Amino acid sequence: MLERHTSLLQVQNLKTYFYTVDGIAKAVDDVSISLDKGKTLGLVGESGCGKSVTAMSIIRLIKNPPGKIVDGKIIFGGQDLLQVSAKEIKSVRGKQIAMIFQEPMTSLNPVYKIGDQIAEMLKLHENLNKRDSWDRAVAMLAKVQIPSPEKRAHDYPHQLSGGMRQRVMIAMALCCAPKILIADEPTTALDVTVQAQIMDLMLELQAEFQTAILLITHDLGVIAETAQRVDVMYAGKVVEEAATRSIFDEPKHPYTQGMLKSLPKLDNGFESNHRRLPEIKGIVPSLYELPTGCSFHPRCRHVMETCRENPPELIDLGGDHRVRCHLYNQE
Repeated sequence: MLERHTSLLQVQNLKTYFYTVDGIAKAVDDVSISLDKGKTLGLVGESGCGKSVTAMSIIRLIKNPPGKIVDGKIIFGGQDLLQVSAKEIKSVRGKQIAMIFQEPMTSLNPVYKIGDQIAEMLKLHENLNKRDSWDRAVAMLAKVQIPSPEKRAHDYPHQLSGGMRQRVMIAMALCCAPKILIADEPTTALDVTVQAQIMDLMLELQAEFQTAILLITHDLGVIAETAQRVDVMYAGKVVEEAATRSIFDEPKHPYTQGMLKSLPKLDNGFESNHRRLPEIKGIVPSLYELPTGCSFHPRCRHVMETCRENPPELIDLGGDHRVRCHLYNQE
């Protein structure tokens, strides 16, 4: 992985495994990503490919057992977060690296008012008194465009819509002006209109706070509109990484190509709109029984004998574009 001087966060050769009665699941297997200040990195792939486990590993929320980070480095602020104490990581989590989870109702406490939950973050990380932390919480609710924030601060999570709860999560995540925001499928359960509003809001706040965003999603449309760079994951590995424009204009990995071809298009005329969309044959392999060689080879239309036997390495194609595929191995 090439290092960029502006990198705020560098994940290097991260491996996170889960040890269960069924065997060892290599959820994240030698993943390296780099996040730059004020920029958005998209992390995309099918469900179960390791996106969320990568995010949880960064802030050390992997439950052990059964999960364990077995190797790698997570460099932030000049130190490896995997080497700091539990007390030190708590001071980083929430204040410097914040996370928005996929379903707000699993993250918001149902028996506490939303104003109190945001205020608690401010009291913990900013050492504010009760009055000042409440006032800041109300101000953050206004900043994320929740109407009547003084009144809504007294509401409980169940009294808000899904879109409003997601705004509360954004307010909570950004109340301490973190350097990095990890957004794990932040718009999945929302309707299209609300999705657009939430993404616009995140980008506005990113510009204001200069927060770097790690955006985890399977929605390539969202990535195209928001991210400057994209890392594509499959079966626990990054199989392609490049600038967003390069990924969409010149995808190199057969998996990336398949994902993009499977997207419906509205501008191909009546006849083409009634054709069956191309699909990637087969299913995602079990992390307990990964194929030998390249994990994608059972589904790949370009499969060669070497693909079945030898795991491919990330190959630098130039222009900061890398791909994990034997098709580009000059040897």
